Amino acid sequence: MRGSRDGLQQAAHALVAATNAFDVDTALSLFADDAVIDDPSTGERFEGVAGVREYIERYFVEYHTVTRILSVEPDARAQACVRVDFKGDFGHETGRLVIALDAAGRIRRIDADLD
Repeated sequence: MRGSRDGLQQAAHALVAATNAFDVDTALSLFADDAVIDDPSTGERFEGVAGVREYIERYFVEYHTVTRILSVEPDARAQACVRVDFKGDFGHETGRLVIALDAAGRIRRIDADLD
């Protein structure tokens, strides 16, 4: 499943469904234990289960962020660029999440960037 088109699309849609439901535990179950989220818009890098939990709680739950997927484009490096539309207490933003999966099909890395 690692990097497969279907696996990447399933992971992206499952992550958005979990964060839109503010279901932190389900969202966490999609990530590898050593996952990394690098998000320059926050000025931080979030590592491991505790870091991913902090990211989801802070930027999705606390801001009531609802995400809509605009597109999912897998690339040759076994990752996908997911174009997203975010709305929440902060207002409205668009951006991208570059998602990479591990061999088990769990998210091992997200590089996030707002437009």
